[in-house]
Formats: sequence, structure tokens, C-alpha cells
Amino acid sequence: TQPPEHPALCLSLFLYIIFPFNHNLPSPAFSFTDTHSLFYNFTVDRHPSPGEPWCVVQGQIDGNFFLSYDCGGTKIQSTSPLGEEVKTTNTWETQTEPLRNIGDFLKGQLPDIIPEKHTSSPLTLQARMTCQCEEDGHISGSWQFGFNGEMCLRFDSENGHWTEVHSGGRRMKEKWEKDRAVTDFFKNVSMGDCQAWLQDFIVHLFYFWDLFLTVPSFQNLLLNVTNSTSENCQYHLCCQLLRTPSSGHCL
Repeated sequence: TQPPEHPALCLSLFLYIIFPFNHNLPSPAFSFTDTHSLFYNFTVDRHPSPGEPWCVVQGQIDGNFFLSYDCGGTKIQSTSPLGEEVKTTNTWETQTEPLRNIGDFLKGQLPDIIPEKHTSSPLTLQARMTCQCEEDGHISGSWQFGFNGEMCLRFDSENGHWTEVHSGGRRMKEKWEKDRAVTDFFKNVSMGDCQAWLQDFIVHLFYFWDLFLTVPSFQNLLLNVTNSTSENCQYHLCCQLLRTPSSGHCL
């Protein structure tokens, strides 16, 4: 039997059939057919208070916080059940160095981009990296930058265009839009690393490996549902949901 023409849709329908009968399980939040986004919010302080980190990163998937990271530390912390799910992926650990590198890069740029009219008051730099995968497969990336909570500058990673949205971002824009290395850095991270992380997270969360494989009598429940499902969909569901992650083969 051949797999279904639209396997992701088939599996998505299966999840919505199965979950209402299991009240202890959350509603499925991910589908390959939806638009998904991944955000990383960086807060950089050149002169933090004693005991405070100089850089903090928070991650969001589709608007839900899941990650917190001190750029000076060695481990990423989960901040929600969603974070605990992604914590089992290889992508989780591979983010440590890239996120720290981004924090270091922003910190190094800070002295040259401070607004001209800035006084001696404390100043923190905020940066938001966004990557998105749309329903039709189109990918996009962008950055937003600001000081003390006020956004000043946008960068479109697809076309390399800088947009000043507040006068506080004028100096930042003048410096960065002329610097090819800076432009390439922001583009490569948001369109490369971020996109890879997003795709890995979606695949992992969509299949709910750890959740499904620990549900009591899950295989019996699967059998009951697939009895009323097309033959092609049965094949796909069995191979995707009962496949061992290490071997890639059906049980």
C-alpha cells in the first residue's frame, strides 16, 4: 500500500480524532499545514548590576515562551511544558553556542550604535530575531532592534533592507547598512540557523514522540481509530506514530 498523497493532513486529522477521548492530553497545537514562527528576544546590558547577567535570551514558538538563556551560562533553561518537550531534541543543545555568539556580537556593536542624544542613564539593547515558515513553504526572516524597550530599527533578512522607525535608530542604521559583514551575519542567522531550529522543533512537537509512546493502551486506541480510517491513512499513521526514532522503521 502506498502512503497517502497528503500525509501531514491525514496525521493532523488523526490527532484531532484521538485527543477528545483522552481528557488528560492537551489539544494538539502544531500542524505542518499551518504558518509557524520562531522568535528570539535578546536583552543586552553592557553594565549590568552585580549578580545580573549581561545578556538574556527568551525563545518563543508561535508566540509561546519555551526557552530562557543567560549568554554567560552554559545551559539553556526551559520555561514551560512546551520547553520540556523541545528539551529532548538535539536542536536544544546545539543552540547554546549560536545564541551566545549573537549576544557577544550585539554587545560588541553596542558602543558604536548608542543614540547621539543618549545621556548617562542606563541603556539596554533589545533585539528580536524572527523566522517564519508559511503554509505554502515560503520562509522569511527579520530583526527588530531598540533601546530600553522602544523599537528603533527593522531589518528584512530576505531583501537586506533596513527601516528606521524611530530617531533613536538612526545611528544604528547608518553604521549597519554600510557594513556587509553585519548585514550578512543577521541574514545568515535568521534565514539559516533559526529556520533549521524551527523546522526541527515543529517536526518533533508535531509527532509528540515522548507523549504518545507513554500513553497507556495507546496502540489499542490507535487500532480502534484506524479501523474507521482509509487504508492509506492507516499505513501512514502506523509508520509515523509507531516508528522507532532510532531505526526509522515501523514496529
